Amino acid sequence: MNDFQAGLQAIYEEMVAWRRYLHQNPELSFHEYRTAEFVANHLQSWDIEVRKNVGGNGVVGLLRGSGEGPTVALRADMDALPIQDEKNCAYSSLMKGVMHACGHDAHTSTLLGIAKVASTLRARLKGNLVFLFQHAEEITPGGADSMIKDGALDGVDAVFGVHLWTPFPVGHIYTKAGPLMAAPDEFTIQIQGKGGHGGLPHQTIDSIYVASQLVVNLQSIVSRQVDPIEPCVVSIGSFHGGSSFNVIAETSLLSGTVRTFNAELRQDVKQRIERIVHATCEMYQASYELDYKLGYPTVINDEKEAQRFFKVGIELFGAEAVQESPLIMAGEDFSYYLQHRPGCYMFVGAGNIEAGIIHPHHHPKFDIDEKSMLNAANLLLGMALDYMA
Repeated sequence: MNDFQAGLQAIYEEMVAWRRYLHQNPELSFHEYRTAEFVANHLQSWDIEVRKNVGGNGVVGLLRGSGEGPTVALRADMDALPIQDEKNCAYSSLMKGVMHACGHDAHTSTLLGIAKVASTLRARLKGNLVFLFQHAEEITPGGADSMIKDGALDGVDAVFGVHLWTPFPVGHIYTKAGPLMAAPDEFTIQIQGKGGHGGLPHQTIDSIYVASQLVVNLQSIVSRQVDPIEPCVVSIGSFHGGSSFNVIAETSLLSGTVRTFNAELRQDVKQRIERIVHATCEMYQASYELDYKLGYPTVINDEKEAQRFFKVGIELFGAEAVQESPLIMAGEDFSYYLQHRPGCYMFVGAGNIEAGIIHPHHHPKFDIDEKSMLNAANLLLGMALDYMA
């Protein structure tokens, strides 16, 4: 165990305490004011140069090492989700309807731990560390792009990030070269029909019926129009229409998401949805409004930095703990950093069936095995130190 690893081990309980404080005091995307202040105050107390309000609520810390070398950025996201915490534990959210259901509290605390330890060993650093505490990962347009435009990556040579991931068991780490996480797009479809009496449907244009046909027709994109070996998802997540049993609904609203890895397919699916919506509504003489938003780009890891992950991971955790990740259909705006600098996004297992930590991300009972934070800290700092070597 080197001095950096020993330092992280020594402050593990402090990292847990930070995480539990943040878990009790979550803030939604674009509203991370107290969280950002919490982060900035800690960084400044360790004599780390701090820039606040970067691209919004982002915080950037710069730790200058004593030796010459490259500058490596490490990123953590800070925002929570509009979900009611249903856990029964000492650190459940104190904010009604808001909780850290994706692990960003732990990401933030992990990066704070790295910053504290590195600040005490700055004389050993052959280069500089940049700490990117990012706001608003959960909601497009996200915080990464605005932070980059505000100079967060200026002077940076490489960038690394981790996601604590409960579908993977604690003690294991994962990534892959090339595409890793999907491009997540979203759409809403407002169908305008003609309302009327439920007993006289022939005098109406039934928006619920039209919307129901759309739900079915849109599923044909993946099942019949996309190459079956090409990863693609089209999902309808919400359907709202009608207010009474005997009234034909004049309007209905659908919303959904598209997930792809291939940029060409991404545009192709968008066009197919536009055609299907138009043709289906025209068939039943309904009108519509389609709002289609392109979300974050695909997360694409640099080949060389992915190889570094396997080298560093095996050195830290052993070969059995280091795995190639499957494609993940969730999205991440870490993709913007990787469009500007070489780097790698990595998953650190945070699930533990024996401890009852089994709930997926964005679930009201979501939690993590906190030992995963120490693994994530060692991995992130290990990647940075190896890059500097």
